[in-house]
Amino acid sequence: MRSLYRTLTRDDLRDALALAAALGVVGASFGALAAAAGFPVGLTLAMSLLVFAGGSQFLMVAIVAGGGGAAAAVAAGLLLNARHLPFGLAMGDAVADRWPARLLGTHVMIDESVAFSRARGSGPRARASYWLCGALFFVLWNVGTVLGVLAGSAVPDPAAFGVDAAFPAGLLALLLPTLRHPDARRVGLGAAVSSLVVSPFLPAGLPVLIGLAGLLLLPASRGISEGESR
Repeated sequence: MRSLYRTLTRDDLRDALALAAALGVVGASFGALAAAAGFPVGLTLAMSLLVFAGGSQFLMVAIVAGGGGAAAAVAAGLLLNARHLPFGLAMGDAVADRWPARLLGTHVMIDESVAFSRARGSGPRARASYWLCGALFFVLWNVGTVLGVLAGSAVPDPAAFGVDAAFPAGLLALLLPTLRHPDARRVGLGAAVSSLVVSPFLPAGLPVLIGLAGLLLLPASRGISEGESR
């Protein structure tokens, strides 16, 4: 494992730490919102440890705080996390070779760690980047959640500082190098357009799933394995 991490550059470490710091702030916001909504402390901390999916966690808290039942909250969270299915297909080989490690790697799989790793190809550097991000993001998110629960309403909305914009900007920066391929530009444009069209009509998070329609623009003659070899 130590030799694997030697493939990382200083820029990799710097960028991963910057994203992790922003994720910690958003995690603190989640903890504070959950506390304000009356969620038990144990349940809030367990969500961050066992679910570890920011969008789903915020959505579940919003549904319960708005009067919805636990079943509706869980169903919405599972639907929003359906985007991890294509993530798993794309990241299976990059995460680990053996199943125990793959299971752990699946738990720390979020949008940012996937994009960060894919921006670095598919070799040892990509794998090291994935695990670096997975560890940092998981720790900082949970530390932030604890601090948010303890601080309660004293934790401000991250939007007030523009932290919420850090993730879209960071993901875009990570994906830009891949747009040199015509297929990637076609799929990306299709995903962006389809997501924007439905955004005014669907709850936050669901337009991301609709963006998967961009994959329909990928030529049928090109399989996943061919795309990975490029």
